Amino acid sequence: MTEPRTLPRLLETSADRFPNNPLMWEKRTDTYEPTTYAQMRERIHAFGAGLMSLGLNKGDRAALISEGRNDWVMSEMGILYCGAINVPISIKLDEPSDLKFRLSHSGCRFVIVSQGQVEKIRKIKNDLPELEKVIVLDELRSFESDEIWAGDILRAGSALAPAAREAFDDRWKSVQESDYANICYTSGTTADPKGIILTHRNYTANCEQSLDLVRCEEDWVCLIILPWDHAFAHTCAVYTLMMRGASMASIQTGQTGLETLRNIPINIKETRPHILLSVPALAKNFRKNIEKGVREKGPKVQGLFRKALKTAIEYNGEGWNRGRGVQALKKPLFLLYDKVLFRKIRENFGGRLKFFVGGGALLDIDLQRFFYAIGIPMFQGYGLTEAAPVVSANSGAAHKLGSSGRIATGIELRICDSSGTPLPVGGRGEIVIRGENVMAGYWKNDKATRETIKNGWLYTGDLGYLDEDGFLYVLGRTKSLLIANDGEKYSPESIEEALTEGSPYVEQFMLYNNQSPCTVGLLVPNKEAILSWLKKSGLSARTPEGQAAALKLLDGEIAKYREGGSLSGLFPARWLPATAAVLGEGFTEQNHLMNSTMKIVRGKIEEFYRARLDYLFTPEGKTIDNPQNRTIIARFE
Repeated sequence: MTEPRTLPRLLETSADRFPNNPLMWEKRTDTYEPTTYAQMRERIHAFGAGLMSLGLNKGDRAALISEGRNDWVMSEMGILYCGAINVPISIKLDEPSDLKFRLSHSGCRFVIVSQGQVEKIRKIKNDLPELEKVIVLDELRSFESDEIWAGDILRAGSALAPAAREAFDDRWKSVQESDYANICYTSGTTADPKGIILTHRNYTANCEQSLDLVRCEEDWVCLIILPWDHAFAHTCAVYTLMMRGASMASIQTGQTGLETLRNIPINIKETRPHILLSVPALAKNFRKNIEKGVREKGPKVQGLFRKALKTAIEYNGEGWNRGRGVQALKKPLFLLYDKVLFRKIRENFGGRLKFFVGGGALLDIDLQRFFYAIGIPMFQGYGLTEAAPVVSANSGAAHKLGSSGRIATGIELRICDSSGTPLPVGGRGEIVIRGENVMAGYWKNDKATRETIKNGWLYTGDLGYLDEDGFLYVLGRTKSLLIANDGEKYSPESIEEALTEGSPYVEQFMLYNNQSPCTVGLLVPNKEAILSWLKKSGLSARTPEGQAAALKLLDGEIAKYREGGSLSGLFPARWLPATAAVLGEGFTEQNHLMNSTMKIVRGKIEEFYRARLDYLFTPEGKTIDNPQNRTIIARFE
């Protein structure tokens, strides 16, 4: 009889095959220390047995709120070995009501937290009658009556009598493929968060599908930069690496979130990863740091870098046509630039980095071309948590820049019109998928489950099309569509990306058109760049002349795409913003206008800036040089 393909058996198989391979790399002091597959299995068994002795039963829910570390994997696997269900929660979730909803809705009996997260639970636990035990991963000076140190659980699990350990072995071996493994909550940007139920087989199937798409070797290391509860990191970094016998490393946790961020470039050099997972916001920061480093070398190096970048981009083409035709003549020059320039940049990433895998949101094609040029390609993929999450990806073997790659083996994908009818190749519509990776449904939400899964097909809510070579192109979310007054619809992401990526003065941009005669926008400016420009022009943001000049500068960045502009014709004119409200604050996680995957939350932004948006449709607000925008500019200094 075939053994069920569960996450505990995934670890057991890999620990048998690769006992001495490092599974985890963690830096608690001055250097990274490895923990092998065999050592980690022993630790997980002890922790899981300890949880079972505390009364964690099959089907119970236990939450996990911790920074990425060895104990994150120990905790989740310990829960799963008990046949219980993990509820991974982002450490970035600070609102007590948001945290309380997830713990209450899922009915968690246990919650496992790091020292840095324990206060969040202490503030709300008295209002959570189902919550029985709080397990703290770090030893505290004092524990409250319902709190237990994880070290005590490990010791208790290790010291269990043979009969109790045998019962634990029977428990994890009884876990089935269809048993629930995780309940992962959506960000809840438009309503209460939905709990996405992923089974053991959802995860193991998606690991197989991911390895079918993207190469990974057993001696490779992946430094996990993304939050470990993030579906992309969860499957592709933790379990896919575990299936392959490879290693995962965690970022050294600082005293503050900012300190942890500052550790990233240091930890990259220390761990010398072969692969990194990235989201667009992170990739943009990497690029900015690279370009800043080049600028600091002086104008000669900067000029040489620009020439090298241009040559490499032309030579690479769109990936599938790399070095073909007349571009083959540039190979010697490309190799020279790679040797004298790009190789040195790659050393800042440890010197072993093969490629990035990009997900979480659409990657700007210019960003893809940049990283491909310097020799560490960023391969765009596509997925969603409801699909565990990987659906498609580019890879070294087959890639087209600008696309989201080919569909993984074992996943069926259709592009459907609004009535659910499949469209031919090239047809644009909703992405609909079917496969063993598709979620079981939403926790305690049958209505949402029925609306999303129909006849076994997952309706993703994403727009896209397939080309003749089977590459998927993702256009945006159906809920993000602009809708004109005549009913025509358009996805705004490509215009927004062009405006932000193509201008040093525009930091963020959100288009808005809700059945209106014209499109408008909310513009977050780069204050430092604008102030620098004003200073060079002999102007000040405090004066009317300076305010008018700054607003004219911003409007000129939009005008490039309008008729007569240098980039006219790239986008339909009706979807370009006729005017924009200049904002004094950006969209961030802290103000809840951006979610944990660094995507803007359109509904909340529209609600928050309702008065500013309505003003843009008035006679006074219809030009960018209006009193409200002048007031914002004046506050720059």
